[in-house]
Amino acid sequence: MLVNCSNCHTPLQLPPGAQSIRCAICHAVTRINNNSSYNTHHQHQQYPPPPVVAPSPYNHVTSFKTPNAHGRKRALIIGVCYKCSRHELKGCINDAKCMKYLLINRFKFPDSSILMLTGCQPGDSLVFHYSGHGSQQRNYTGDEVDGYDETLCPVDFETQGMIVDNEINATIVKPLPRGAKLHAIIDSCHSGTVLDLPFFCRMDRHGKYVWEDHRPRSGMWKGTSGGEAISFSAGCDNDQTSADTTALSKITSTGAMTFSFIQAIERGHGSTYGKILNAMRSTICNADTEFSGGLTLVPSLINMLLTGGSVSRLTQEPQLTANEPFDVYTKPFSL
Repeated sequence: MLVNCSNCHTPLQLPPGAQSIRCAICHAVTRINNNSSYNTHHQHQQYPPPPVVAPSPYNHVTSFKTPNAHGRKRALIIGVCYKCSRHELKGCINDAKCMKYLLINRFKFPDSSILMLTGCQPGDSLVFHYSGHGSQQRNYTGDEVDGYDETLCPVDFETQGMIVDNEINATIVKPLPRGAKLHAIIDSCHSGTVLDLPFFCRMDRHGKYVWEDHRPRSGMWKGTSGGEAISFSAGCDNDQTSADTTALSKITSTGAMTFSFIQAIERGHGSTYGKILNAMRSTICNADTEFSGGLTLVPSLINMLLTGGSVSRLTQEPQLTANEPFDVYTKPFSL
C-alpha cells in the first residue's frame, strides 16, 4: 500500500498494519485513517518528546577531558537475529561480539565508548557495524540508478517498516564535520550502497579498480559535511545476497562478510583498503577454503568463529564505497 507524505508528497510504502509512517526525505509523520481504503486524511505532526527514563549503564559514553592525537573513538554495533520468527538468523549476535572484541583489542576503542553513538566532532573516529537482514524498495524520487532504495530491517520491520538508505545517509553521513571519520561495515543482503555514498569502487577479480560516480542525477549531495565516510559492504551489486557461515554446529555461525573483514585484519592484510578488500574477496569467493583457525582471538571467540569449518559458495563480493575517490592501494587503513 502506498501513501503520499503529508508534507513533501513523496510516495511511501506503508507496512501492513502500520498506523503511521515517517518520511525518510523530510521526516514528517503521516498518520493513516483506518476508515479509508487507501490514501485519505494525512496529518503532519512532530514527534512527541521522548519519555524520561532512569539513567542506564548501557548508554554511558565516557567524557574525554583531553582527546589524544587520534581523537575520540566510538562505535555503534548492531546485531539482529530476529529470534522466533521466520526470518531468524544464527550469526548476527556473534558478529556483534566479534566486532566489539576486534575494536577493543586491535584498535584500542574504550569499552565504554561502544554501544551508543551520540554525535561527532573533528578528531573523532566512528564505526558503524550492522549484521542482519537487508532489502530493497521502489524509489520514487529518481535519485537511485537502479530505481530501488536499499534498506536495513530492524526487528519490527514487518509492522513498522524498514530503514531506508536516504535516512541512513542523512543521519550518519551528511552531518560528518571536517576532521571526523566514519567506517561502516554492513553485513546484509542488498547492502551495496546502503549508506548512499556517492562513489563506488568497481574492482575486478585481478584487483584492478575504477571509481564510479553514483551521485544522483537530481544533484542532491549524498556526501559529508567535510568529514570522511567509507563503507565495506556485502555484495558488489545491490541484487547480490549475503550469507551466514556455519562451523562446528548450527548455533556457531557468523556472517561471511563480518568474518572475512576480521580475518583480513587478523592475518595482517589491514595496511590499506585495497589489501583488505582483496583479502576479503579471496576468503569469500574461494568455496574450498578451509578456515582452520588463524584468528588470534581469545579461545572463546575462536570457538565462536569458524574453527575447522568451511564455507560454501556464496553469491556475494565485498565492496567499497566512499564519499570521495582515493587510491585504495596507498591510502592507509586506520580506525
